Amino acid sequence: MNESHKSEFIELRKWLKARKFQDSNLAPACFPGTGRGLMSQTSLQEGQMIISLPESCLLTTDTVIRSYLGAYITKWKPPPSPLLALCTFLVSEKHAGDRSLWKPYLEILPKAYTCPVCLEPEVVNLLPTSLKAKAEAQRAHVQEFFASSRDFFSSLQPLFVEAVDSIFSYSALLWAWCTVNTRAVYLRPRQRECLSAEPDTCALAPYLDLLNHSPHVQVKAAFNEETHSYEIRTTSRWRKHEEVFICYGPHDNQQLFLEYGFVSIHNPHACVYVSREILVKYLPSRDKQMDKKISILKDHGYIENLTFGWDGPSWRLLTALKLLCLEAEKFTCWKKVLLGEVISDTNEKTSLDIAQKICCYFIEETNAMLQKVSHMKAEKEALINQLTLVESLWMEELKILRASAETLHSLQTAFT
Repeated sequence: MNESHKSEFIELRKWLKARKFQDSNLAPACFPGTGRGLMSQTSLQEGQMIISLPESCLLTTDTVIRSYLGAYITKWKPPPSPLLALCTFLVSEKHAGDRSLWKPYLEILPKAYTCPVCLEPEVVNLLPTSLKAKAEAQRAHVQEFFASSRDFFSSLQPLFVEAVDSIFSYSALLWAWCTVNTRAVYLRPRQRECLSAEPDTCALAPYLDLLNHSPHVQVKAAFNEETHSYEIRTTSRWRKHEEVFICYGPHDNQQLFLEYGFVSIHNPHACVYVSREILVKYLPSRDKQMDKKISILKDHGYIENLTFGWDGPSWRLLTALKLLCLEAEKFTCWKKVLLGEVISDTNEKTSLDIAQKICCYFIEETNAMLQKVSHMKAEKEALINQLTLVESLWMEELKILRASAETLHSLQTAFT
C-alpha cells in the first residue's frame, strides 16, 4: 500500500526537497511481512542508482557540532564519543518537538525498537543461549553508556527549562542509541579534536533508511566525495511497484536480531550454533585424551563458530567432531583431520552419528522452547509482539535443524 499521501511523508518530502533532494524512483509503502519500506515507482535496472541523498540531508557529528550543542561538546573533558554526540542531539531534538528543524525526520522514526536491549527480561530468557548472553551484554553496555553520560547531560542544563534528568532519561537515551545502532549508514572515518578517538563513522540518512534488508540482494553503497551524496546502486533488477531492498551484510538471524531487532525468513546465512558443552555431550566420558583433543581444537580455532546450516553441519563442526572421535591408536593423525583428510570409515561414521544426535537434541529443545513461547503468548498479551519475534527466530532455527537432520541421514546412509 502506497503511503506517499500520509501527512508525515508529505512533510518529509518537503523537508528533503528544501535540502536539494528529489526522487522519482521510490515511494514509501507498507508491505506484508516487512512493514514500512520503499517501493519502486518504475522498473529499476542492474547498476542503476536507487537513491542519491545529498550531504545536507545527512545527520552526522558535523551536524551536532554546528548546532547549539557544539559549544558544550567542545569544552567537555574528556571529549564525548561520536555516538554520545549523535544520541544527545536526537534526544534534544525530539524533546524540542515542533521547534526542531529535524521534526519531519524524527516523526517517521520508530517510537520503539525490538533489539534485545529493549525486550522484557522474561522474553530475553527465551532466546537461544548464545544470543541471550550477547543480549545481556548489550543491555549492560547501554546501561553503562547511560551512567557514564549523566555528568555530560547535566552540563547541558542551561539549554533547557526542564530538568535535564527528565529529558535525558534512560528510556530516551535507549531510543536514541537504538536509532543510531539500527539505522545509521557507514561513512569514511573522520577525526575531530572535540570528540573521543572512537571511530566517527555513523550518519543517519533520512528516507534512505526506510529501505529494508534482504539477504538475497546486493547493492553498492558509499558516500561519493565528488557529488557529496550518499549513493546506493542496485546489482539486481526491480519491477515497478516491487519493494526495493538493500543488504545490511551477510548476517545470520541471531546477529540480525541482536543488532537490528528482526529475523529474516529463509535467510541463507542463518545457522544454529553448537556450544562446547553440547559438542562433547554425546562423546564417551572415558576418553582419556578428551582434554588434549579439546586443547588442540582451542589452539587451532575450532571450538567457536561450529554450526548447523541449511545444507547440514558445517565443515568446521564435522572437523571438530572427527578429531574428538579419533580412536586412541589414531590420535597422532589429528593434524590430518584439521587438513580435511579422511582417517577411516569408522571415524567418519562415528562423527556423523554424533552430529545427528546433537541435531536431534537441538530439535527437541527447539520444539520445547516453541511450546514455552506459545504458552506465554496465551498468558501475556502485552508481550505478544516481542514473543512473536522470538517465536519466528526459533521457527527458522527449527527449519535449519530439520534440513540438517535430512542431510545427515543421507550421509549416514552411505555407511550402511
